[in-house]
Amino acid sequence: MTVSNVFRAEGLGKTYPGVRANDDISFAVEAGEIHALLGENGAGKSTLVKTIYGLVRPDEGRMTLLGAPYAPQDPRAARAAGVAMVFQHFSLFDAMTVAENIALGMENPPPRAELSRRIAELSRDYGLPLNPARRIASLSAGERQRVEILRCLLQHPRLLIMDEPTSVLTPQEAEILFATLRQLAGSGTAILYISHKLEEIRSHCDRATILRQGKLVGTVDPRAHSARELAAMMVGAEMRLVDRSGRKPGATVLKVRGLSTPAGEGMALKDVALTLRSGEILGIGGVAGNGQEELLAALSGETPTAPGTIALEGRDLSRAGPETRRRAGLLAAPEDRLGHAAVPEFSLAENTLLTAGARQGLIRRGLIDRKAASGFAQEIIRAFDVRTPGPDTAAGALSGGNLQKFVIGREVLGRPLVLVVNQPTWGVDAGAAAAIRQALLDLAAQGAGLIVISQDLDELLELSDRFCALNQGRLSAPRPTEGLTVEEIGLMLGGAHGMEVAHVPA
Repeated sequence: MTVSNVFRAEGLGKTYPGVRANDDISFAVEAGEIHALLGENGAGKSTLVKTIYGLVRPDEGRMTLLGAPYAPQDPRAARAAGVAMVFQHFSLFDAMTVAENIALGMENPPPRAELSRRIAELSRDYGLPLNPARRIASLSAGERQRVEILRCLLQHPRLLIMDEPTSVLTPQEAEILFATLRQLAGSGTAILYISHKLEEIRSHCDRATILRQGKLVGTVDPRAHSARELAAMMVGAEMRLVDRSGRKPGATVLKVRGLSTPAGEGMALKDVALTLRSGEILGIGGVAGNGQEELLAALSGETPTAPGTIALEGRDLSRAGPETRRRAGLLAAPEDRLGHAAVPEFSLAENTLLTAGARQGLIRRGLIDRKAASGFAQEIIRAFDVRTPGPDTAAGALSGGNLQKFVIGREVLGRPLVLVVNQPTWGVDAGAAAAIRQALLDLAAQGAGLIVISQDLDELLELSDRFCALNQGRLSAPRPTEGLTVEEIGLMLGGAHGMEVAHVPA
């Protein structure tokens, strides 16, 4: 590894009304290094990388890039200087092709044929197979991320910032990504890598800079510390172990039979059947794009379902819409927190009205009780440790992890009979993930039935009593989680629902 600073920050500080987001942050990223940036939600990571990428202007401090003063006025200036960033939320147009999307992100794109040729060459050279002519709508989450990475690589960056790059990837796709990053680092590119997956950091990163409440804790060798030690540095205390005690499954609370949906923009569901008991957690795993969002939409009432397919405590809710199902006690928390689970421009108090208006008494006779909405938002903030100035803060102003805590808290405190949640700890730090998982376990201990849809197999094994796999819109028969091996889960995810297979797709 070449020991030379590609990027250096000295005394960076940024203050927002009521929040000191960054306070005297100093660190450096070397050429050929994969450098992790760690911190719990609200620790200041987002502000810091937005400063580096020209989206935020610091109040104090200085930066250098390749030894020269660096103060980008906007992302265009950052890219021109050699800084590229792959964001956690993809910015791609589904109706356009790979090449067309990449051209949109370039200042002076070459002719389409030339661009397609360069995309094909780069994808081959870096082990990121991708057809420039394919439409984004047909790509998996992992393939969409490859588009974002290739768009950055075409800029020949000296510093590449990766924000939660493996949050939507399968283990196989993650390994491809790490091989690509190692290849990039080997050519001298400096990589600033943000992730909440601590074992991933320990395995693949050379150094880690840790932030806590906007301040620098220090820079360490992550391989010299356990995941629990790294988490303790992030939160300033020992991590609590998740407590699974106190749960006793009871009578059937939800029954789904013959649930099918037509093929549209997403994956069609095919004859899905499941039962859920009170106090039970049913885990559903699957590679992204196999029907997870469609299943949640069907259960929540966003997608119409045929009569006789969904019953809550014996009541047929198949034709009921989302509000009727919520009133009956069937609540849901979707994967997409911004735009689906929450309106970015609405305050947190206003966002409580989206799903909790009637059930929490926030709307009476068609009138909004703003005091009650603010009070419920404050209850969520307090119970789930949402780092925010208060209930009047816009949802879009929160970090991704803090908004996730708010969304999960809104549904958990809604006293559901059944809660369906997709990717409950996506993009949150280790401490917040443990708190969310404990809240879900506590909810089940109080008698609610939970369906947890997740791509995090460790999470499903930790939480669930039974496990099903979703593959191409079909749900496997449930298996008791206890004693289930990762190899068996891999077969189920690949479509081998209790059958012998000659080959499991990578």
